[in-house]
Amino acid sequence: MNRFTIDANAKTTPFPHVWEECVGSCHAATALREDWRRQMKKCREELGFKSVRFHGIFNDDMSVYGMTDNGPYYSFFNVDQVYDFLLEIGMKPFVELSFMPGALASGSQTCFHYKANVTPPSDYNRWADLVENFARHLIDRYGIDEVSKWYFEVWNEPESEYFWAGGKDGYFRLYRYSAEALKRVDPRLRVGGPATGGEKWIDDMIAFCEDSGVPLDFISTHHYPTDVGIGFGHPMEERMAKSRRGVLKEKAVAVRQKAGKYPLFYTEWNNSPGNRDVYHDMPYASAFVVKTLADNQGLADIYSYFAFTDIFEEMQTASAPFHGCFGLLNIHGVPKPNYRAFQILHELGTERLPVEGGDSPTLEALAVRKGSEKLTIVLHNHNIPLSPIREEPAQVVIMGIGRLKAATIQRVDDNHCNPRKAWIEMGSPEYPSREQIRKLMDASELKTEAISGEYEGEDLIFRVSVPPHGIAAITLELE
Repeated sequence: MNRFTIDANAKTTPFPHVWEECVGSCHAATALREDWRRQMKKCREELGFKSVRFHGIFNDDMSVYGMTDNGPYYSFFNVDQVYDFLLEIGMKPFVELSFMPGALASGSQTCFHYKANVTPPSDYNRWADLVENFARHLIDRYGIDEVSKWYFEVWNEPESEYFWAGGKDGYFRLYRYSAEALKRVDPRLRVGGPATGGEKWIDDMIAFCEDSGVPLDFISTHHYPTDVGIGFGHPMEERMAKSRRGVLKEKAVAVRQKAGKYPLFYTEWNNSPGNRDVYHDMPYASAFVVKTLADNQGLADIYSYFAFTDIFEEMQTASAPFHGCFGLLNIHGVPKPNYRAFQILHELGTERLPVEGGDSPTLEALAVRKGSEKLTIVLHNHNIPLSPIREEPAQVVIMGIGRLKAATIQRVDDNHCNPRKAWIEMGSPEYPSREQIRKLMDASELKTEAISGEYEGEDLIFRVSVPPHGIAAITLELE
């Protein structure tokens, strides 16, 4: 039996919701879609996300840049449609400056289904002009008081030849031209990088900027558990299984030290970088989310999950409702188990209590107060794929709790908030009917039920059991 003990009056530590500062998406053009917008608004309202990051604000499908006999021309109309919408729903863009407009590109190499050009500019001065005109337009439209609250990140994962054909030196040149262009417009604009996968180039980025006098307002990077496993070419489950439970904390501790005085933004993370990884659709992802966010407290200033929706076009869009894409919501807007994990976390307060005890290698407890009104204990049972894990019984002992108004429990596991299971049981239809989608919505519902505890002296004890890759959140409303 795992016995967790929590003193409700113990000294707390801050538990800022850094995961709500930003969330990821696909490429900018998807933000012109009505279904993308409905889902973004739902996430804003129910999960509290404050900004969204996506690739390709300069992609040709956004019609931003072209060339005539008289030189370049700019069109920011489609950009305005996207950013206007975000501001209307109380969000902001986290601006990734990418990819290369075809008319400005030095080559024809592209990535993804939507053919984003990843070559350096044919003329770095014209790239700087594009960035400068873009920034001036944003300030003219939204005002410097607003735009100075945004972040500008240069490119995406330039350490990979798939995303950037110019190498490290070429990236640093691109970054210099971009950062200096933004600061020419207004020094209050905030710019950073290197936006690398696998937490690469951070030392080199800092040294380059400090030695060259190039502006650097934050460090941004990405990580996934598979970064420490085996490489591409192996099945995703095998790559995940070669990782380590809790490895993202190990990596973030080291990177926080490297970043030094600079704010640290993880602008992508998830349980894997595969957009056909079935674990993204399963309760596994929900327990992974809680484990990761509980572990990484105090290490990053922004921790942006990738991504909020399966409306996603990096590969050819799949029609099946559950095909292993990154999102919290599937293509029909059905919340997956990981969505419900974020929903539970959103309702937590910001005062973390210490938890003593527990002897399971997979079951842990996160305890967070919300002022004097509420205390929630989130039990999470997680391990990497193909590793031992079992249902775990637990006793949650709360000392000094006083009188209760109510005690409730919410669950996410194989039998709760699991629409993929319901989809399989209905025969895995590729194109579900409206009635079937309604049933999937019902299967996804996060239910709140009463739970009874018992007193041993002044201690209140709850007994629960948490299935493999499950979450059980016990919330106490206090008088």
